Amino acid sequence: MAIWNLGSINLDMIYSLPHMPAAGETLAAQNFSRFLGGKGANMSVAAQRAGSVVHHIGGVGPDGDWAYDRLASFDVDTAHVARSETVTGHAIIAVEPGGENQIILYPGANRALQEVDLKQALSMAGPGDTFICQNETNLQSEAVGYAREKGMRVCYAAAPFEAEAVAAVLTNLDFLILNEIEAQQLEASTGKAPDALGVDDVIITLGSKGARHIKGASGTVRDVPAHAVTAVDTTGAGDTFTGYVLAGLDQGLSMEEAMAQASVAGALMVMRHGTADVIPTLDEVNKAKL
Repeated sequence: MAIWNLGSINLDMIYSLPHMPAAGETLAAQNFSRFLGGKGANMSVAAQRAGSVVHHIGGVGPDGDWAYDRLASFDVDTAHVARSETVTGHAIIAVEPGGENQIILYPGANRALQEVDLKQALSMAGPGDTFICQNETNLQSEAVGYAREKGMRVCYAAAPFEAEAVAAVLTNLDFLILNEIEAQQLEASTGKAPDALGVDDVIITLGSKGARHIKGASGTVRDVPAHAVTAVDTTGAGDTFTGYVLAGLDQGLSMEEAMAQASVAGALMVMRHGTADVIPTLDEVNKAKL
């Protein structure tokens, strides 16, 4: 089994600020760091660190050697990361002392992917493999269709949220992951509650309250609590949770077991500054005492 991720690859530039700036305010950053990021790259690294084989499908620009090499250094397969003439995607992330963040995202090469490269990559996938994408690349609808034809488990992380993007893939999904606000936005746009979307598995992440799994066929709801920790940076925590859930399912865990493991990984993640580079390993998760 393997996980195939059509996902963004970003340079994350993180600035520690005394508080979030108001309109027109200029603030001096107290610290600066550069990390590999993008929801796609974060999920790939998390799933690989959770023990799964991960193939990343994406793109970087002429300035993307560092990001490409960094992703490969985590043992994520980068054979299907294309080179583009468009600048590599990047994010400017402001983090205040309580750990909350604001993000400015420039998609760059993440939105310049070619369909021929996508089809070639997924031609190597098979039934039983997992496919995941997010709303930070182009070709999402096409990719979900190809994955469905291959008999893969088809997953979508609905962030950054756009109702139209979710609607374009919804009928081909086995698994939908979104946060509490995104779930409310989706219900407002579709008029359907999460258990009425026609998706077999829906996970709603609830931040410090944990996460909720809704079984579409039966409407069964199961909550998995979060761990009480002191957060210093919430960037990438949701991506870490998602990658760990997918890896757990890929390795034969039940949904409840996969979510419980992912909850520990997410808790460890919010206690660290950074993105893909600091995602916890499975050994760290197994040894954690929270």
